[in-house]
Amino acid sequence: MRKYLDALYDATLWLSALCLVVIAALVGLQIGGRLVDGALKLLGLPVAGFQILSLAEIAGYMLAAASFLALAGTLKGGAHIRVTMVLAAFSETRRHYLEIAAFAVAAIASAYMTWSLAQFAWYSFLFNEVSYGVVRVQLGYPQAVMAVGAAVLTVALLDELVIVIKRGRPTFRAAEDAITLGKEG
Repeated sequence: MRKYLDALYDATLWLSALCLVVIAALVGLQIGGRLVDGALKLLGLPVAGFQILSLAEIAGYMLAAASFLALAGTLKGGAHIRVTMVLAAFSETRRHYLEIAAFAVAAIASAYMTWSLAQFAWYSFLFNEVSYGVVRVQLGYPQAVMAVGAAVLTVALLDELVIVIKRGRPTFRAAEDAITLGKEG
């Protein structure tokens, strides 16, 4: 089971990275088109007028997808912002119970977020909601990707909850300790 969960977290991180690459490629193409148009204009030639329609809107959807898809992997890697200074003030036993409570509350909140996002996407599909930009995008698709990212985060939080109950320490604690000591890498 561990192998499959880690593969799921890695896959969502790679998909998140792919979304960022797509954003960079689209913006790079748009900039390249503007540079070519500027050069053509300087030479007195007719401009090509290359433009990626609804670029800002599409980049926004890709950024939302990248953000949500990266949530579980960054949690497991210890890259989420946590209040470690407060936790460090408690004994290991109290910290253990606080982490159990925190993961339980976070898993419940994440499950609620997942449900709400999935419902939001479902209604967007039912009512055929589309964006208002030049390129009409079915809004259910980016919303569904956000719901998938939230669902994988919920799984990761439940995974960490079980790990903390069984072993006493979350998997990312070693990474946090390394960062605290300045030995990350």
